[in-house]
Amino acid sequence: MDLIYGIKDKPKAGKVILFALQQLLAIMAATIAVPAVVGHNLSASAALFGAGVGSIVYLLFTKGSSPVFLGSSFAFLPSMFSAFAGAATLGLTEQAGYWGLIIGALMAGLVYVIIAIVVKCCGVNWISKLMPPVIIGPTVAIIGLSLSGNAVGDLMKSNIEGGSVYICLMCGLVTLAVTMLCATYGKKMGKLIPFIIGILAGYLVASIFAMLGKATNSSELTVINYSALKNCGLFALPKFTFLLGGGEGLKAVTGKYLIAIFAAYVPVAFVVFAEHLADHKNLSTIVGQDLLENPGLTRTLLGDGVGSIAGAFFGGCPNTTYGESIACVAITRNASTVSIWGCAIACIIFSMISPLVAFLETIPSCVMGGVCIALYGFIAVSGFKIFQTVDLNKNRNLFVASIIFITGVGGMVVSFGAVEIRTVACALILGILTNVMLSGEKEETPEEAKAE
Repeated sequence: MDLIYGIKDKPKAGKVILFALQQLLAIMAATIAVPAVVGHNLSASAALFGAGVGSIVYLLFTKGSSPVFLGSSFAFLPSMFSAFAGAATLGLTEQAGYWGLIIGALMAGLVYVIIAIVVKCCGVNWISKLMPPVIIGPTVAIIGLSLSGNAVGDLMKSNIEGGSVYICLMCGLVTLAVTMLCATYGKKMGKLIPFIIGILAGYLVASIFAMLGKATNSSELTVINYSALKNCGLFALPKFTFLLGGGEGLKAVTGKYLIAIFAAYVPVAFVVFAEHLADHKNLSTIVGQDLLENPGLTRTLLGDGVGSIAGAFFGGCPNTTYGESIACVAITRNASTVSIWGCAIACIIFSMISPLVAFLETIPSCVMGGVCIALYGFIAVSGFKIFQTVDLNKNRNLFVASIIFITGVGGMVVSFGAVEIRTVACALILGILTNVMLSGEKEETPEEAKAE
C-alpha cells in the first residue's frame, strides 16, 4: 500500500491533532463498551485513561515502530465477570473483585512475557510455519466478519427510547456515505480524516432530526441522547480500578480466589496471543514492513502484555491491539506512530475533561455503526488480501481455509467452566490443527496431475 505518511514520518502539529482525534473516534465505541457491559461501577473515562496508558507502554516497548492503538479487550469479558462472580462465591467483598481484575490482567500479561522470552530464544520462524498465510488470511478476515453483526446492529440502534429505526438507518448511512466519499474523492486532509468528517455529518443529521422531533413533539425522530451533557461539570478524576479496590479489597484476596482468577484469565491470554499475531501480520501487510521482525514479536508481545496490565490497573480492562485502529491506518494510509502517540495522550486528557467524555457518549450508536461498517469491512478485506496468494488447488489449503471460514462465520464459541474460547480463537485453533494434521500431503508433479 502506498502510504501518505510512513511509520516514522512526523506530520505537522495541527494534522497530528486531527489524526489523533480520528483514531480516538475509531476506537472509542469498543473501548468504553467493555466497562459498560461489565458494570460494577467501572467507568468509561477510566477505560479511556487505561487504554491511553497501555498504548503509551506499547509504543515505548516497540520504539514507536508499530502504528496500532491498544483498547479494552472483549476477549476478557467472561474473565472480568468471573472476577466479580468468584469474589461473591467465596464471600469476598466487591472491592476484592476490583483487585481480581488487576491481578488477572497481571497473570495474562505474564503469559505474554513468557512467550516473548521463548520468541527471543527461538526466533519467529516457527510461528511462520505454524501459521502460514492460509491460516492468517482467513483468520484476519474472520475478525472483521465476526464483528459485522455488531456494526449492523449499531446501525439500526437509537440512543433513546422510541427512536425510529428508519431515522437511525438514515443517520448511519449518511455517516458511511460521507466517510466513503471523503476517503475516495477528498483532497489532501479530506482523505486523511474521513472518519471525523463522516461522524460529524451523521451527528449533525441526528441533531437536526432531534430538533424536528422536539418541534413536532415526535419521539420517533429523536435518536440522540444529550442527557450525558447535563450537569457533567468541567473536570473529574476517573474512578480508577485500584482506587475502587482500595487497601481493604487487596487484603481480602485469598489463595482460593487467586486460583479462580488464574483459571479465568490465563487460558484466555493464549487465545488473545493468536489474535495478536493475526493483527500484526495484517498490519505488516498494510505498512509494507514485517513487524514480527522489526520491531520484533518480542517487543510487540511485551508492549501488549505490560500495556494490558497498566490498562487494567487504571481502567479494569486488559488491553489488546485494535482492528479498528489498523483499519483506520489502512483507509487513511497514515501509518505515522505520532498519530497513535497523539491518540493515547488525547485519551488520557479527555478522560479527565467531563464535557468531552460526555460529548463522546452522546454520539448515536447508529452513527458509529455507519463508521464501523467501513472499519470492520476493511479488516475482512485485509484478510482476503493476505489470502489471495494461497493455492486453493491443494486440498490441504482448501480444508484449512474452509474450516476457519465456516466456524468463524458460524460464530463457534466453546466454554470450559469460567473459560470461554471465542469465535476467532476457535476458528484459528481448528485451522492450525487442520494444517498440522494435513501437513503430510504429497506434492503432486505436473506429470502426475496430467496422468490423473
